[in-house]
Amino acid sequence: MEIRSTRDNHPSRRGFLTLAAAAGAATTLGGLPAFAATPAPRRPTTSPMLAPEVAAKNQLWWRAPGSATSMIEQGLPVGNGRLGALASNDPSREFLTITDATLWTGGRNDTLDSDGQFPYGREDFGSLTMLATLTVDIPGHDLGAVDAYRRTLDLAQGLLSTAYDIGGVGYRREIFASRPDDVIVLHFTSQGGGTYTGTVSLAGTHGESTTADPAGRYASFGASFANGLRYGAAVTAYSGTGTVAVTGASISFTDCRDLTVIVSGGTNYAPTAATGFRDESAQPEQLARDKVLAAARASVRELLHTHVADVRPTFERFAIDLGASSAGQRELDTWGRVQARWRDNVPDPELEAAYLQFGRYLLISGSRGSLPIGLQGPWLDGNDPDWMGDYHSDVNIQMTYWPADRAGLTDTFDAYADYCVSQLPVWTEVTQRLFNTPTNRFRNTSGRVAGWAVAFSTNPYGGSGWWWHPSGNAWLCQNLFEHYEYTQDRGYLAKIYPVVKGAVEFWETRLVTATVTDASGAAREVLLADRDWSAEHGPQDTRGNTYSQELVWNLFQNYHTAARVLGRDADHARSIDALRKRLYLPEVSPTSGWLQEWMSPDNLGETTHRHLSPLIGLFPGDRIRPDGSTPAEIVAGATALLTARGMNSFGWANAWRSLCWARLKDAEKAYQLIVNNLRPSTNGSNGSAMNLFDIYETNPGRGIFQIDANLGTPAAIVEMLLYSRPGHVELLPALPAAWASAGSVAGVGVRGGFTADLSWCDGRVTQARLTSVGGRSTTVLANGRSRQVTLRPGESVTLRNL
Repeated sequence: MEIRSTRDNHPSRRGFLTLAAAAGAATTLGGLPAFAATPAPRRPTTSPMLAPEVAAKNQLWWRAPGSATSMIEQGLPVGNGRLGALASNDPSREFLTITDATLWTGGRNDTLDSDGQFPYGREDFGSLTMLATLTVDIPGHDLGAVDAYRRTLDLAQGLLSTAYDIGGVGYRREIFASRPDDVIVLHFTSQGGGTYTGTVSLAGTHGESTTADPAGRYASFGASFANGLRYGAAVTAYSGTGTVAVTGASISFTDCRDLTVIVSGGTNYAPTAATGFRDESAQPEQLARDKVLAAARASVRELLHTHVADVRPTFERFAIDLGASSAGQRELDTWGRVQARWRDNVPDPELEAAYLQFGRYLLISGSRGSLPIGLQGPWLDGNDPDWMGDYHSDVNIQMTYWPADRAGLTDTFDAYADYCVSQLPVWTEVTQRLFNTPTNRFRNTSGRVAGWAVAFSTNPYGGSGWWWHPSGNAWLCQNLFEHYEYTQDRGYLAKIYPVVKGAVEFWETRLVTATVTDASGAAREVLLADRDWSAEHGPQDTRGNTYSQELVWNLFQNYHTAARVLGRDADHARSIDALRKRLYLPEVSPTSGWLQEWMSPDNLGETTHRHLSPLIGLFPGDRIRPDGSTPAEIVAGATALLTARGMNSFGWANAWRSLCWARLKDAEKAYQLIVNNLRPSTNGSNGSAMNLFDIYETNPGRGIFQIDANLGTPAAIVEMLLYSRPGHVELLPALPAAWASAGSVAGVGVRGGFTADLSWCDGRVTQARLTSVGGRSTTVLANGRSRQVTLRPGESVTLRNL
C-alpha cells in the first residue's frame, strides 16, 4: 500500500473557487427572511459554461413535452433553494407552476383536540401552497407542427432547455432559477429567420388579481392569508428585437427573434419565533417587482453566467461513475431508458448514476437559503398537496437530508438545522404547556415535563399536527448531530446544542424504571421509554419500543459527545451517560427469530409494514453492526426482521430497506431495491414518473409525488460504496455485480471529518484518496485490509496498490 500526503488541493474544488466567489455574498441570506432585498450579485468575468460534450455527461433528456394537466409526472423542476417551478416545455404554451417554500397557511396550531392530540387540517395546521402560474403563449408553435423536439435537464448547470424546428427554423428556450438574482428566467431564441409573437401571463392561485404597469413593463400581484402572511409575485419581459408591451394584465410580444421573461416572488416569512415568523416591514409584491426589474438590467448572458457560477461548484463537489451503459441504452431518452431498464432487466449503470445526480440536483434546487424540503419540496401542481406538503418527523424529513453530507452537499443541510433552531422556542413552550394534558395517551407517567417534543407533522410556525411523536425529537437530533460528525464544525455544534440538550431534558422526565429477567433468570432494573407507538403501526401505548429505545440511546450518546467537545455541562452529561447505560436494548424474539419491535416475543403489527422503526439501530444508527462488535444473534435477528419486511414497498420505504441491506453488506438486495424504485410508474403505481419524480400510490389508480425516495435512494447508492462512522471507513462494503467491473466516486462525505475519492476494478478498490475537513485519524478498510490514517485538517492521503 502506497501512501502519499499533500496539503488540500482537491481537484474537484480548486478549479471552481473563482466561480463560487463570482456568485457573491448576495447568495447567503443567513438570518434574513427567505425573501429579502440583497445587494446586486457580482458577475463572472469569464464564462463558467461547460463545453457541450462535458455537459452531456450530466444531462437527462426527453422526446416529448409535459402536459399542463400532468405536471407532477411530466413537468421538469428548476429551483433556487427557495423558489421552485415545474415547466411543461410545450412549444406553443410554456406553462410553469411556481412555489415558494414559505407560502404556508395555518399557524402554531396549539389548541389540542379532546384526545390530547393536535388538529391536522389545512385551516388549523396549515398547508404549503403554490405561489403562481406563469404562461407564455406562442400561437403557431403547436406540437403537431414541430420537428426534432427535445428537452434537456442539465443537472450540473441547473439549466432546462427545449429545442425544436418549425419549417426549417430552429427555436430554443432555456429556463433557470437563479439564487444570486433570486429570479426564474426564461430565454427564447431563434435561428434561421423565425420570430416569437404571443403573451406572457402571471396568475396567482388564491384568487388574486394581477395588475400591470405599462410604463414599468411588468405585471404583479400581492395579497395576504388569514394568518397574516403577506406574499406577492411579479414578471417582466424584454427583447432586443421586436416589440414588448403591457396589454391589460399581461405582457405581449410581437416579432421577437429573442425574448427574456423574468419572474420572482415570495412572502414576508421570517425564521424568528420572537416576531411570529413574520417580517412586518417586508412588502413582497414591491420586492418582487424590484427583483425582476433589477435582473432585467443585466443581459441574459450575465444572468445565466451568474447562475451557473453559483450552481456548478456545488454540484461538482461530487462525481460518480458506476460503469458504462450500452450504445443502445444511450440512444434512448430518459423515459425510454427507465422503461427499458425495468422491462429488459438489464443493468443501466449510467442511468443509475444519473438518478443519484438527479437527487442531488433536487437538493441543490430545493434547500438553499430558505426552509427545508418537505414531502414534495417546492414543486407543487395545486394548493392541496397530500399531508399538506409538511415535515414528517418519523423518517421523511430525515431521509430527505441523508444524502446531503454523503454526496458532497453539506451546505444544503443548513436549511434543516436552521429550521430546527428557529422552531425551538415554540416547540419548547407548547410541549411544556400541553404535553402532559390528561387526555394525551403519550403523556409522561412521571407527571413532569421539560425540554421539547413535536408531533408526527410539523409546519414552519412552530406548529405540530396529528399525534404527538415523543421519539421525534431524538430522531431530528440524530440528523443534526450526524452533520457535525461529517463536518467537525464546532461552531455548528454550538448552534444546535440547545436543540439537542432540550431533547435530552425531555427524555430525563420521560423514562420509567422497570425490572426485566434475562435468559438465565436473573433480574435487573432498566429504563424504558414511556408509552409510545412504533411508527406507524401496532399498539399505541406500549413501553420500551425498540424504536424509542434506540433513538434515546443514540441521543444520550451524542449529547455526551457534544458536551465534551464544547466543554459544557460536564456533570449533566455524565448523569445522562449513566442513564444511557441503564436503557433497555432490544432482544431477539424466541418466537419469530426477529429483532423484537416491542418488548414482546410476538409481532404486534404488520409483518411487511413500510416503516423499519425497530431497525433504527442498524440504519440510520449504527449500534447494530455486522463486523463482530455486535452479538451475532442481534445481527441475525435484525436480518430476519428486514427479510420479513419484504422487498416491495413505497419508494421511500424501499430506499430505507436498501440502506439497511447495504449496512448488512448484502449488495444484491440493496441494488434490487434501487432498481425497484426505478420501475416506471403507471396509473399512479409506485415507481418513477416520466420526470423521475417518485410516485407514492395512495389508492389503486392514484399516486402522488413524495420527494424522500428521490433523496433516500441516492443515499443508499453512496452507502453501498462507502460506510463510515467516526474512526472507521470501509470502502465498497456492498458493491453489486452490476457496478463491479469498473467505476469511481469522488467527494463522498466521511463521518469523522473527511471526504473520500475511490476507484475500483473487478470489484476491488484500486486507489483511494482521503482528505481531512477537520478529522484527525481514522482506520480505512479496503479489500480486506485495514490501515490507520492520520492527517491534519486540509491534508490528503492517497492509498495505492490496494
